[in-house]
Amino acid sequence: MAMFADLAFYLVAILILLVIIASAVKILREYERGVVFTFGRFTGVKGPGLILLVPYVQQMIRVDLRTRVLDVPSQDVISHDNVSVRVSAVIYFRVIDPEKSTIQVEDFMMATSQLAQTTLRSVLGKHDLDEMLAERDRLNLDIQEILDTQTDAWGIKVATVEIKHVDINESMIRAIARQAEAERERRAKVINAEGEQQAAAKLLEAAEILAKQPEAMQLRYLSTLNVIASEKNSTVLFPFPMELGNLMSGKPK
Repeated sequence: MAMFADLAFYLVAILILLVIIASAVKILREYERGVVFTFGRFTGVKGPGLILLVPYVQQMIRVDLRTRVLDVPSQDVISHDNVSVRVSAVIYFRVIDPEKSTIQVEDFMMATSQLAQTTLRSVLGKHDLDEMLAERDRLNLDIQEILDTQTDAWGIKVATVEIKHVDINESMIRAIARQAEAERERRAKVINAEGEQQAAAKLLEAAEILAKQPEAMQLRYLSTLNVIASEKNSTVLFPFPMELGNLMSGKPK
C-alpha cells in the first residue's frame, strides 16, 4: 500500500510540475507580441519566439499585429445639400504599439468601430451629394487622416478607409437623372450655338473676301452651276448675271 501511495504522490507531483511548466512556457508567432504584467504591473512587451514566465506571478496578453479589416455598418447621413443617404465603408488598420492597445483602451476593435461610424457621419455631412459620388478618393483620405490621428493614442495605425456604397432613395435617383438629362441638353444647345456662331463668322469672312474681288464671286457662280449640272438630270433655270456674260465675251462692263 505504501508503494502505491508513493507512486500516486509522484504522479500528482509530476502532473503539477507539467501544469506549472505549461503555464510558464509560451510560444509567440512572428506576427504576435506578448504584453507581460508582473503582479498586475506592466513589465514589458516580449516576442516572437519562446517566452518564459514566472507562474502565478506574471501574466501575458497576446496581441496580433496583422492588418485587420473592419466593416463599418451603414450610416444614415444628411449631406450638406440636405439629401438623405445611407453610406457604408471598410477600414484597414493594425496594432503598432501592443502596450497602448492593451492598457489605454479596453477593446480597441469596438472603440475603432464606434469612432469610425461617428467620423463617417461627421465628415460626409459637410459635403454635397455630388462630392460623395464623384470625389470618394479625397473623402476616403480625409476620414483616414482623422481616424489615424485619434487612434494613435491607442497604438492603432489606420492604413486605408474605403467608402463602399452610397445608397440613395428612388425619388432622388429620378431627380438626379432629370438633372443629368437637362445638363446634357444644355451642353448640346451651347455646342450648337457655338457652331452657328463660328459658321456665321466664316460666312462673313468669305463675303468680305468676295466683295473685295468681284471676279472671285463670278468664279464661285460658275462653280455652283457646275455642281448643279452634275447632280441634276432635269433642266434647271438659273439666273445669269449680265456682268458674267460681258466678262466671258470680253466686252467692257
